[in-house]
Amino acid sequence: MKDLFDADVTRLLAAWQNGDTSAANELFPLVYEELHRVAGRAMRGEDAGHTLQPTALVNEVYLRLVDQKRADWQNRKQFFGVAAQIMRRVLVDHARAHRSEKRGGGVSPVTLDDSHDLSPASDTMDILALHEALDKLAELDPEQVRVVELRYFTGLSIEETAQALGVSPATVKREWAVARAWLRRELTAD
Repeated sequence: MKDLFDADVTRLLAAWQNGDTSAANELFPLVYEELHRVAGRAMRGEDAGHTLQPTALVNEVYLRLVDQKRADWQNRKQFFGVAAQIMRRVLVDHARAHRSEKRGGGVSPVTLDDSHDLSPASDTMDILALHEALDKLAELDPEQVRVVELRYFTGLSIEETAQALGVSPATVKREWAVARAWLRRELTAD
């Protein structure tokens, strides 16, 4: 069943890339539930009164995805990788707007732990600090940033991340561990 789903998504992505705008409309219902699950995971570390809800986040991500003009859609995993990058940007934009409204206050912490579960746990930081740290890490190792985006923002497993990046699961485990350690150090250094 999952293979059929992946094939349908891949087929629609290819049609969309080839100029079939109706394919984007067919794609949305297929990926909505998974995007909503990812958005819910990304929002789990936010305050209960957060003004951006998972449904609004999914809608914003999808609008930005549909607006991608130069995307070279390959498959479902790559699509969700791009969705992860966009979700990160939307959350950062929202946090920046909220921070400017509150003059530096009200930024919610997020969690970066080994599980995909973003429940309040060990290492918390605000989304803007995470974004800035990821930008610094990208200068050193862009692949580690891709691993963090796929694991953290879309919640892909080690195996799914490896498949999306075309590397071994051992490589993903190593990059994930190194990236998390680097981010912890960067985010706790004052």
